[in-house]
This record gives sequence, C-alpha cells and structure tokens, in this order.
Amino acid sequence: MGRTATILPVLLATLALGAGCVHRPGGATLEDSMTPVATRPQGMRAFEPFMDGRWIGNAAAYGPHRDGQAPGGPDPTRVELLEDLRIIARHWNLIRVYGTLGPTPDMLALIREERLPIRVMLGVWLAPEDRRDSSGAALETLPGAIRANRDQVEAGIRLAREYEDVVVAVCAGNETQVFWSAHRFPSQQLIRDVRALRTAVQQPVTTADDYNFWNRPESRAVAAEIDFITMHAHPLWNGKRLAEALDWTAATVASIRDFHPGRTVVLGETGWATRVHDEGEQARLIRGEAGEAGQREFHAALMAWAGSTRTTTFFFEVFDENWKGGSHPNEVEKHWGLYRADRTPKAALAGETWPR
Repeated sequence: MGRTATILPVLLATLALGAGCVHRPGGATLEDSMTPVATRPQGMRAFEPFMDGRWIGNAAAYGPHRDGQAPGGPDPTRVELLEDLRIIARHWNLIRVYGTLGPTPDMLALIREERLPIRVMLGVWLAPEDRRDSSGAALETLPGAIRANRDQVEAGIRLAREYEDVVVAVCAGNETQVFWSAHRFPSQQLIRDVRALRTAVQQPVTTADDYNFWNRPESRAVAAEIDFITMHAHPLWNGKRLAEALDWTAATVASIRDFHPGRTVVLGETGWATRVHDEGEQARLIRGEAGEAGQREFHAALMAWAGSTRTTTFFFEVFDENWKGGSHPNEVEKHWGLYRADRTPKAALAGETWPR
C-alpha cells in the first residue's frame, strides 16, 4: 500500500493476522522536537519477554494467509496454522500478530493444545471511524468501522483473558498516528481503546507506530497511556543501503529512547525485503539492494545486536504474503518473509535453527 493509497476503512478494520503495514520515511528528522519528557501511565505494567527464565526477545511478526487467502477470507485452516506454528517454534518463542479475529482464536488454541513454546503479542486492529478532509475535519461517520473496532477490542479482551498463559502483551492499533498512514485517525480514538483494554486485561498494553510518530511531541500524549512503546524502523523504506542498515536501526531506536526517557522501547517491525518493484513509490524511496543475500546479512546482524542489547525485536516477517500490495509479482510488500509463501526457507534460514 502506498502512502497515498485509498483503503476502505471497513476492510482495514476487519483485517486479522498479517496486516503489518508498509513503512514510509517522512520529512521529519530524528532530531525534530526531541525535548525529553518522562511520562508513565498509572500503574505501568512491565513488558518482560521471558519464558522459563530465558529472554525470548528475538521475535518475529507473523501473518498466516497463504496464496488464495486474505484477511476477510478465505482464512487458513487449523492444519495450515499448525504447520506454521511448528515452523515458528524452530526459531522463535515470541511472535506478533495484528488482529483478534479471523484465524487468531484458532492460532492461540493450537499453541495451548499442542504445548508449543510460543508466546504472542496480540494485535487489536483499529481503523478510522469517520472520513475526514485534508484539514482533518470530519465529513462522515463510518458505522461499519465503529462496529468492527468494537468487535476487535471485545475479542482482544476475551482472548487476552482466556489465554493469559500465551498472550504476553496486547497491541492496540498499528501505524494509526504517523502522518503518512493510509488509516490514520485522531489520537483520542486510540486512547479510548487503549484505556478500554488496560482496564479489562492484566497484560501490558502498547500501540505500534513508525518512529516518525514517536519522535514528535504529539506522541507523548499517547505514550502516557501505554505500558511500553512499540516502534517501527525499516532501513530499506528510509533509503538505507545494507552497509548502513544496522547502525541506522540502532541509532533510531536509541533516539526514541532518548525522546521517551525511562520507557521500555520495543522494535516492533524491521526487516529486509527480497524483491522490490522498479516502479512507483518503492522504486523512488528504496535504495538498498533487495535480495536474499542482503536479508541474510541484515537478519544475522540484527539478531546479534538485539541479543547483546536485550532489545526486543520483531523481525518483519516470518512468511511472504502475496495478497499484499499491487498485482505485480515484484511488489515489495509481498516479499518481506524469511520464508516464501509456500513455506520454503529463504537463505537467511535455510537449514538453520537456534536455541532461543
């Protein structure tokens, strides 16, 4: 999805797993408005990604939809989900999903039933509840989106309570505040849903957004409502080449920690695509060379950095998702996976497992 793409709000509200959005650079620099202010929600809950005393912060984002499937249906079967989860368990103990409906309940049930060593940051997909003009003035209320958001929040509460042994955190919304988002909405709507979730569940609650939101003064009001900050930083979308990708990523994380002192900052998305289309916004913005060799190098360096700094990091993503983006087979949004859509591993993971 391009930064200026038009997306049906109701469809966005019904997205379940695998709805990680594209990651666009913005005009702001990391230095813009970086006056530190420490703010904490009442009774802030710690996000502690440990299992059996082991840190499990080398994590991944997971979308389950295969070829011929998409959010809103058809969805993967339980057999397909179990195949995915067994692949995931070879490499990760912590995954992030983006919505509470669709295949999510089955996924959580399978983790418990099969006693898989996987914990989940549960996403609650949120979309705009009204249509606005370029000035931000509301033009039209969207009842379908209101209902869909309510369903997502209610399901998030129900699943977080039912699967307290699996769900370690809840993420309300994904890239809803950054200025380039195709599903941006007012912070008051996000804060309303964050408060509803924090009131009803025991797990820490966060929201995920691009670093180009978290480095702005308006992010402080949102940060004051959540237990920890989840930020996205994609070197490819920000015009970085492979040689500078890790340093840029680490510096970006550090800058957000400086801007929100005393707060836990999780890297909710970063990755390296294996194909890029030679047209459109991706051709204009992406300068690094996409490919499996680059993905393998960035993934290995990122894992080492995350482990040495104990920065919880969700690599984007486990599997390619061919339902995403435009129709061209090289569309970048289809090619972030460490595995192909047919579940065969790319170079970064071919023959690899590691202790978690």
